[in-house]
Amino acid sequence: MFKRIIISNNQKYRQMSDFITQYNESHIITTPLQKILLSVGSATVSLFDPQRADMIATLGETTGVHALQYMKDKMMNSQEGSEILKLQPRINTSTVDLEKLKDMPKNTLGYAYYKFLEDNKVTPDSRGSVQFIDDIELAYVMQRYREVHDLIHTVLGMPTNMLGEVTVKWIEAFQTKLPMTLGGGLFGALRLKPKQRQQYVKYYLPWAIQTGLNSHFMLNIYFEKRWEQPIEELHKELNIKPIEIVDLK
Repeated sequence: MFKRIIISNNQKYRQMSDFITQYNESHIITTPLQKILLSVGSATVSLFDPQRADMIATLGETTGVHALQYMKDKMMNSQEGSEILKLQPRINTSTVDLEKLKDMPKNTLGYAYYKFLEDNKVTPDSRGSVQFIDDIELAYVMQRYREVHDLIHTVLGMPTNMLGEVTVKWIEAFQTKLPMTLGGGLFGALRLKPKQRQQYVKYYLPWAIQTGLNSHFMLNIYFEKRWEQPIEELHKELNIKPIEIVDLK
C-alpha cells in the first residue's frame, strides 16, 4: 500500500481560506438573463476559437449548475470526496512541491504529474477563478474540476494536443455530465487532422466511451495525498485500462 503524504491542519485551513477569499474577489453576480446571454456568447466564440480558454470557462459556469450539483452529490457520497469538499484544497505551485515530485520514483503519480507538466509545457497556475456560479460550494466543485484537469490527463496518459483533449473531454462528459465537456468532445473532433481522425474513430473514441462508462469518479480522488501511489495501482482502483496506442501525434 502506498504511503500517503500528510498535510498539516494549518495548511488545510489556509488552502480553504484561499478559495473563499479568491471566490469573494472574483465572483460576479448575474441575473438569469445575463447568464443566458453569457452562455450564447461564450458558446459562439468557443466554437470559432477553441483556444479561448476564458470563453470555455464561462460556458462551463453558465451551463453547468445541474451537473455541478450531480458532481457534488457524487463527492458527498464518498469519504475521500467529502474530505475534499470540506477542506477545499487547491492545486497550484504554492501548494504542490514540483521539485519533490520530480525526485519521486518514476512509477508514481507524483512523478507522472511532474513529467506531464514538463512534457506539455503547462503549469498548475493556469486555471482561472470561477466567476459566474452563485453557490460557493458548487463554485468550489468547478474550481476543483479545473485544477485536477491536468491530473486527469496524467492518469489517462493523454497529452494536451487536440486528440488528447477531445479524448479526455469525452471521459469527463460521462463522469461529470457538464454540457461544456460534451460540446468539447463533439466539436473538438471536427478539428482533428485526417490521420488523427482515423485514430480517433478506430481507437480513442471507443476507449473513451468505455473508460467514461466504467471508470470510477475521478474527482473523488484526493490526488495531493496520493503522490507516492504507483500509477498502475491507481488505474486498478479507478478501473481504468490504459489505451494501448502509443503514438498520439
